[in-house]
Amino acid sequence: MRTRREILRRARDYDASAVALVNLLEPLDLVREFQSHPPEGFAPLEFCTPAFATKFDLLTTLEPAVRRRLRALPRPRPLTCFVGTTVSEYALFPAEMAPEELARAVVAQFAARYSFVIIKDIPAEPALVGEEAFMYSRRLGDACREAGFALLDGQALAYVPIDFDSIDDYLARFSHSRRKNLRRKLRRRGSVEIEAIASGDERFGDDAFVAAIYALYRNVYDQSEIHFDLLTEAFFRAMLRNASVNATLFCYRAEGALIGWNLCVAKDGMLIDKYIGFDYSAARAHELYTVSWFHNLQHAVDRRYRCYVAGWTDPEIKRQLGARFTPTMHAVRVRNPLLRGALKLSKRWFEPDRRWTSADDERDRS
Repeated sequence: MRTRREILRRARDYDASAVALVNLLEPLDLVREFQSHPPEGFAPLEFCTPAFATKFDLLTTLEPAVRRRLRALPRPRPLTCFVGTTVSEYALFPAEMAPEELARAVVAQFAARYSFVIIKDIPAEPALVGEEAFMYSRRLGDACREAGFALLDGQALAYVPIDFDSIDDYLARFSHSRRKNLRRKLRRRGSVEIEAIASGDERFGDDAFVAAIYALYRNVYDQSEIHFDLLTEAFFRAMLRNASVNATLFCYRAEGALIGWNLCVAKDGMLIDKYIGFDYSAARAHELYTVSWFHNLQHAVDRRYRCYVAGWTDPEIKRQLGARFTPTMHAVRVRNPLLRGALKLSKRWFEPDRRWTSADDERDRS
């Protein structure tokens, strides 16, 4: 077995931009822009794979009802190490490093420096990453457990397999009442103009245009119950001006005014929904959430993509729109032994999305 010094040296010697990364669904340049322009309060860490440190509100992932009851209490925000990113659907691992060695490297590099070390968004099934990547993650989970980590259920990732030829075929899967309701909302499609702009387009050289896009993103961030990663305007400028990100910004306008947008990236037959921005009053009037969902599905059908990956948020709404869910887990290492014991006793409170993947199981049996 390697010594701690050898493990640290080997971890530092890896260049995450030059090796294959397990679980990477997105274009690598999106991750590079995240590391170059991190969210507010995030500090990228030198390691063999993307990692960062930030002050973390420990109540962030509580069940919403429990979090609301505790809202008036002091909110501890210890400096926490995260292995992963907030722009990739999953944590990314160097394929050339064995999972057991990676777990040892995480402990050797970060365990003594941070009260909490979290390897976030580890795939818990192979639906999107494939069997080989899933087996890597399973071995990593086992190695983390042996290294003193607790494994918690993470968020449920929504996705839609593109196993239909048209939107009418997709709608036919819903009940009569749900289908009628969706068609009613989709009639608002005629009241908006939709423009698709590829990343790297010269229009993103206009700082005022990027500022307008960012303002609509801030609308969405500010109304969210959970505030974790506040992306910066510098990140949006860099990402939108980088053609290698392979992103498309779908702009929605009503009477010439920008009322919303949706940014997706594409790679290996997947359309991956990343960010949205809304003028909420106008977006609600034009049923923009539903309209944009079906526009993305049509975009994926037209390009013969195999899957639309719809992200982590709003699981109940996405369930109503036909999404399936694939589970994730987090590996959490707590330095304080008393807090470590408390986490074991209360971990179910920190697993609010378990019911969505369980509902998939129920649907499969029905």
